[in-house]
Amino acid sequence: MITQITEGVKISVETIYQSEYSNPDRGHFMFAYHISIENLSDYTVQLISRYWKIFDAKGDYREVSGEGVVGEQPVIEPGQTHRYTSGCNLNSEFGFMEGYYNMVRTIDNGGFQVEIPRFNLIADYALN
Repeated sequence: MITQITEGVKISVETIYQSEYSNPDRGHFMFAYHISIENLSDYTVQLISRYWKIFDAKGDYREVSGEGVVGEQPVIEPGQTHRYTSGCNLNSEFGFMEGYYNMVRTIDNGGFQVEIPRFNLIADYALN
């Protein structure tokens, strides 16, 4: 598991290769990632939007941005954690993702970015 703390918000990421949804013969590799967003600060925060950079071993690169995460803009109280699962497809068996969340403190609407640490996407069978 990969973790990072930015401005009192801890991001933890775990990845899983999804062989049942992948087709290596056609260059289609599917990964799931589980993210926990833990508010270690003294203030309630809300996740407003996300930004991802996605790379694969073939040199493909794409950017993804949008409101919230999986259709939600969660409000996270101090000491609370928001968890979600999403997915990413690659054209190769290796890659990585990194990015950030745009968040606000609800007490003053002060905006800040929370870094999402770089995490690897690797097909299980490629590790052997």
